[in-house]
Amino acid sequence: QVQLRESGPGLVKPSQTLSLTCTVSGDSITASVNYWSWIRQPPGKTFEWIGHIKPSADTFYNPALKDRASITMDTSKNQFTLQLTSVNTEDTATYYCASWRHGSFTSWGRGTQVTVSS
Repeated sequence: QVQLRESGPGLVKPSQTLSLTCTVSGDSITASVNYWSWIRQPPGKTFEWIGHIKPSADTFYNPALKDRASITMDTSKNQFTLQLTSVNTEDTATYYCASWRHGSFTSWGRGTQVTVSS
């Protein structure tokens, strides 16, 4: 069974870069049928897909975030990371990593709260 766990700072200042890591167990991120995803949910709002990274390291992003988001892999640690540049208060959200296959998110991490504030 695939398990995912998010980690990273809970507080980021405006204009800085948010960096989160997802540690995957139970599957190899480079030899999987899954894509590896980041999703977020701002307070009181619906979920927003941020992007995927494929086992080949190809990436796909939400057009609304593609200029600021970057997803990469650390294959030695079986982790994938999200970097979001130039954050503002609208980036305050609970951030989740998840596996994705055939149009569905199949496993989720527990989520990590990120607040953007000075």
